[in-house]
Amino acid sequence: MTSKIVDMNKNLNNEARPDREEAEQAVRTLLRYIGENPDREGLVDTPARVIRAYDEFFQGYNQDAAKELSKTFEDIEGFDDIVLVKDIEFTSHCEHHMVPINGIAHVAYWPDEAVVGISKLARIVDILSSRLVSQENMTNAIANVIEETLAPKGVAVYVDADHQCMSIRGVKKRSSSTVTTAFKGKLKDDAAAQMRFLTMIQKNY
Repeated sequence: MTSKIVDMNKNLNNEARPDREEAEQAVRTLLRYIGENPDREGLVDTPARVIRAYDEFFQGYNQDAAKELSKTFEDIEGFDDIVLVKDIEFTSHCEHHMVPINGIAHVAYWPDEAVVGISKLARIVDILSSRLVSQENMTNAIANVIEETLAPKGVAVYVDADHQCMSIRGVKKRSSSTVTTAFKGKLKDDAAAQMRFLTMIQKNY
């Protein structure tokens, strides 16, 4: 099963994607909006730089997280326990204010008939965070793509992140962080298994 990603050549209104020149012109408009002169020396190349940065920040729209999990290994020889990758660092962008979200994700699954390379768990975090997101939806998306693609006995995802829309604007709570979780299958229904996952991700484990 492939994950559903946005077609980068269309938006949700079925309109053609702006080209690079149009995108750079939009940045020039924003510069004028804040009271700047986009033609002054320090800003002449800023629109092009911003769009290149956007290409990097939002490359997840061009990538398929499910495809990253398509190569599996079935020689697990009776392994029947949690596979956990801890402390996966990521930077995303808030879909409400388009400012950074910096955090870490802990991703675990309980294999059934196949396992996947552990780097792929980090890779799907990279892909799904490289889009405009809400943390809640991103957390669910990570869990869902693992469940749908690998059909494991269970999945657990724990995300702890700093939202700059809250730390540098608005209420400006710089020390706050937001935690979201998603549990599937055995790691949702078995309280002891879920607690062991939560224990495993603690720093003193």
